[in-house]
Amino acid sequence: MNTEVLAGNILKLVGGENNVASLVHCATRLRFKIIDNSKVHQPELEALDGVITVVRGSGQLQVVIGNRVPDVFRAIGAISGLLDDSKSKKAAPEQQNSASVLGRLIDLVSGIFTPLLGAMAAAGVLKGALAIVLAAGWMTSKETTYIILHAASDSLFYFLPMLLAITSARKFETNVFVAVSIAGALIYPSIQQLFTAGNPVTFFGLPVMMMKYTGTVIPIIFSVWLMSILERFLNRHIHESVRNILTPFFLLTLMVPLTLMTIGPVGVSASEAVASLFVSIYGINPIIASALMAASWQILVIFGVHWGFVTVFINDISVMGHSYLKAASSPSVFAQSGALLAVMLRTKDKKLKALAGSSFIASLFGITEPGVYGVTLKLKKPFVCAVIAAGFGGAIAGYAKSSAISMGMPGLLTLPIFYGEGFIGFIIGCVVAFAASLVLTLLVGFDDPALKTTTQTAPSAPAAGEKRTVSAEHSAAATAATAATAAPAAPSAQVVNEQIAAPISGTVIPLTAVDDKVFSSGIVGQGFAIVPDEGRVYSPVDGHIASTFASGHAIGINSTGGAEILIHVGINTVQLEGQHFQMQVKEGDEVKKGQLLLTFDLDEIKKAGYDTVTPVIVTNSEAWREMQISDKPHSRSGEPVMALSL
Repeated sequence: MNTEVLAGNILKLVGGENNVASLVHCATRLRFKIIDNSKVHQPELEALDGVITVVRGSGQLQVVIGNRVPDVFRAIGAISGLLDDSKSKKAAPEQQNSASVLGRLIDLVSGIFTPLLGAMAAAGVLKGALAIVLAAGWMTSKETTYIILHAASDSLFYFLPMLLAITSARKFETNVFVAVSIAGALIYPSIQQLFTAGNPVTFFGLPVMMMKYTGTVIPIIFSVWLMSILERFLNRHIHESVRNILTPFFLLTLMVPLTLMTIGPVGVSASEAVASLFVSIYGINPIIASALMAASWQILVIFGVHWGFVTVFINDISVMGHSYLKAASSPSVFAQSGALLAVMLRTKDKKLKALAGSSFIASLFGITEPGVYGVTLKLKKPFVCAVIAAGFGGAIAGYAKSSAISMGMPGLLTLPIFYGEGFIGFIIGCVVAFAASLVLTLLVGFDDPALKTTTQTAPSAPAAGEKRTVSAEHSAAATAATAATAAPAAPSAQVVNEQIAAPISGTVIPLTAVDDKVFSSGIVGQGFAIVPDEGRVYSPVDGHIASTFASGHAIGINSTGGAEILIHVGINTVQLEGQHFQMQVKEGDEVKKGQLLLTFDLDEIKKAGYDTVTPVIVTNSEAWREMQISDKPHSRSGEPVMALSL
């Protein structure tokens, strides 16, 4: 899908610009802070061509895109005001209160550090490469070429407080330029000279404990947070005619001394204490600590809670110059690469082979989300094999006392950031994680989707009365061959586990005839569509309501037989925002086959210019060995249309 079109669809399905409090992105994900979660259309969002999956966690709606995420992020910025600092929004109070303390903390950390990670990785690679060049004797530290390149690699870390002031100010919704000025004062040359000299320093007679603030993390974040509170207080009490001058004046005058006297020393001491704590834990048994970190890392990433450790990594690097835990987590990436390669080599399914292959290449450069969500986690066994293999790789890295000198996604291009003591052990650990995951996945195997295909359908039109068998893993072309015309399917050699009735009276057509690629391509799942004769939707099965939508245009049902069914009335009817729809049930309700689920005004929807064709889709198609669709061209609600067999 075109990047601009994808961006527009994503923005629409998350509830529009007015439903987004904030938006940032990491290497592979758009991270939305949503105001009203009821306005998010997650099934449609997950079904978009170009979206790998959607994850809710840590107070965020995370849309996994893959390598294209920066382009999609910019495209959303181009069609909205979400990237304009002056247009930030507040989440609804009930949404803020419902988020857990951990969720809010992770959201805060990710919002502050995510924008810096790309530049930090690049600087780290250059810093590591220069260390290798010096060790090899190809250059000396006194050469001007080295001095210039070293400045390029080290400037981000030296001026880190100023960069964090920018991201923190955006997160806390306060004046960015005042925040940067406060950070600049902390690392101002004359202030640093006072620290170096070691002489007593006072401010109006009050003692000031001087600290080294270059490269620090915690002091400026706390300072900007306190500044944001003070700024709101001042703005409430200073007249607007002089507010633009007096508020920044008081902020600078008060916050710089306050930071130097209290926040700064406390923050630096806290940073050192946190670093010492994790070094002590690591020192008890580096092998076990590193093995656990490596084995659990991808699990932490899935739930979005890895950001808590990202803060620790950055703090370790700023305090000690390196991070053991960062190196320990890295073999997990190469373990996923090994599992992806095994899936690519073993599967007979062409679509899965292509996905595993492209994800394998991306994972070698640190991008694992497409492979994790699209392949290994979906197949389960390869993911478990990768977790086990990562533990072995992490143990080796821990034994070698490997560490990272910078942040960056672990991959072939970022190997220089791990150069130093234990570098060879780190390489061995990553190779072992990769090889062990590859071999384990090949030995253990997985449920290959290609082996579920039992009957292939010819692409020709069916004869009258002929029944069609549609495999859960058929391509869109095979789905197109499933013509909808005569009696309900009833496979002679298979036990039918579930019968799905027509939820609406109307003309039955194949999904490929639907004018929407999300449905016609089979991305969401296999099924059929109905051109309705009436505006009443009845339950096609016994089961319970799994999901409803505020717009009333779609409903999800989980049948007692295990089928997960999506009924989507019309194409793009979500844009009607509930007009002409009336939901008759609510999420969690138990329903019987033939029970009225929703009503809609068929004529008014047509007058509004919308296609009323209604896809009926089994979203867990891969769970069924066979899916047979009737040939009957017209069905009344309640008549069997699809038979599912395990």
